[in-house]
Amino acid sequence: MKNIRGKDTKIEVILRKALWNKGIRYRKNYKKLPGSPDIALTKYKIAIFCDGEFFHGKDWEVLKPRLEKSNNSEFWISKISRNRERDDEINKRLLFEGWTVIRFWGDDIKRHTDECVRVIEEAIFDAVICDSEYL
Repeated sequence: MKNIRGKDTKIEVILRKALWNKGIRYRKNYKKLPGSPDIALTKYKIAIFCDGEFFHGKDWEVLKPRLEKSNNSEFWISKISRNRERDDEINKRLLFEGWTVIRFWGDDIKRHTDECVRVIEEAIFDAVICDSEYL
């Protein structure tokens, strides 16, 4: 567990480099927001999380039965379940505060970085359009 990083993971760095190359500026691990998003676009109120498949329970219906058969299953099931609950709580708090929340799985970032960037660009476009409607 001590080797598990919370900041500057490989998937975060890949996505941040792609955003930087597109000219999109950001804050990393922005502590002023609930859950301190991995990437925060404060100008557009967009919070981006880069989630690892195991610790955030991707395909939980498939993963949970596999974990039940493994060693220390109670610990892992409760840990991942709590992570999933916390992710939902953070999403709701950020949405309530007017932020757009985007969550990417690590594999999606590694394999389809350009699509992830496109999703972020669309969210920026939506935020800009939304702001201009209120002016």
